[in-house]
Amino acid sequence: MSKVLALVAALVCSCYGTILCAADREPIIDFLENNAQQYAGLARALWDKAELGYLERESSALLQETLKQEGFLIESSVAGIPTAFVATYGSGKPVIAVLAEFDALPGISQSAEPFRQIPAGKTTGHACGHHLFGAGSVAAAVAVKRWMEESKTGGTLKLFGTPAEEGGSGKVYMVRAGLFAEVDTVLHWHPADRNMANPVTSLANRSAKFRFYGNSSHAAVSPERGRSALDGVEAMNFMTNMMREHVPQQTRIHYVITDGGSAPNVVPDFAEVFYYVRHPSAKTLKQIWGRVVAAAEGAAAGTGTRLEAEIIHGNHSLLPNEVLAEAMHANLSALGGVQYSPAERDYAHKITATLGLEADLSGQEEVVQPLELTQGMGSTDVGDVSWQVPTTGLRTATWVPGTSPHSWQAIAAGGMSIGAKGMHLAAMTLALTLADLFEKPELLVRARQEFDRRRGPNFQYQALLGDRTPPLDYRLK
Repeated sequence: MSKVLALVAALVCSCYGTILCAADREPIIDFLENNAQQYAGLARALWDKAELGYLERESSALLQETLKQEGFLIESSVAGIPTAFVATYGSGKPVIAVLAEFDALPGISQSAEPFRQIPAGKTTGHACGHHLFGAGSVAAAVAVKRWMEESKTGGTLKLFGTPAEEGGSGKVYMVRAGLFAEVDTVLHWHPADRNMANPVTSLANRSAKFRFYGNSSHAAVSPERGRSALDGVEAMNFMTNMMREHVPQQTRIHYVITDGGSAPNVVPDFAEVFYYVRHPSAKTLKQIWGRVVAAAEGAAAGTGTRLEAEIIHGNHSLLPNEVLAEAMHANLSALGGVQYSPAERDYAHKITATLGLEADLSGQEEVVQPLELTQGMGSTDVGDVSWQVPTTGLRTATWVPGTSPHSWQAIAAGGMSIGAKGMHLAAMTLALTLADLFEKPELLVRARQEFDRRRGPNFQYQALLGDRTPPLDYRLK
């Protein structure tokens, strides 16, 4: 028995009693161990492509083809999104699903070197590690599918290929389309700088582009004829910034001016500002959002401009599930953290030197964080899934400890072996937990009971982005 398998068997058997012993999980562990380099190569291929939200044509096709070759039935272009897909193996109950993401970020790119190096001609990068997310989830799904075949385990395994998590809310449209209606449980994961499988919540989030339309004129010769759209944007921003003193503590408001005119001597007849507003409670978020919209309307009235607002995306907060988190945590703890080679340790020290940390966090990649309910300050469209079906996730150390998401350091580590090792740990944890769920129906029952209790008896889902269609061109504007 391998060291990895022995550790898994020892801890998980102690946690679940009669559930699984070493031989039951050996095919899963062996497959992932023997094919680690193949899936690292898949992740690197996605890293190289670094395609933006709703434009991930090659990345989505690569993941679909990998799953198709393994015998999954593929349904492409679901929910009106060309790059979204569902891969299915098996039939009947239970229906257990895993999520896969694969979109990159605009405006940031980096080589795999431990120093700042921007590749020539490349303006996008996987600074949030979704290439690892996609490839790792596929690896886990393939391992479990093979185990189901060999063990003749019944049920349905699904992998949801979910595009445009970064500001596009791809999963929300998939929820709205009813794709999760028959699913019993959903698992997911995300790259990080540490290892944890906590029951975590997040911030609900809504975004919009506020567009102001004015009248052009010569700013010196005939300024009285002009009505500056940029004045509208700046007036809105001023009023919204004054709101910051008078909103609940956990609120987050941020914006960028995406178009402010072209020349100082031309009064701009068009300007646009892109806003995100976040809060743990969707109800409170809606109230704050109404105040931001009122500021925009007041700015338009005060500057003599016309306002249009387009909701771009909206995500609910994550609904935690402690039953599922405990099962995931048991497997992650059995596997342990990430072990660096001497060369990776040297690489990590070079990255750490660029992070501006007060203390070196080396070694945190080897630790599994304690199990506790936590409040995350980010947002994700996984939140909408979690209000439809019991859901839990994990994070693994794919980045050097202390690395922030959306940084060049995250891209760098995600493009080399450190990222691949963290992904491998995630794939094994996901696969073992998927197997647990197929074999232990009482876990599903308890998870559903907790889910119903947390949602409450009168819950009715309403997408925070309303009834808009997927903004397939939002990265092109």
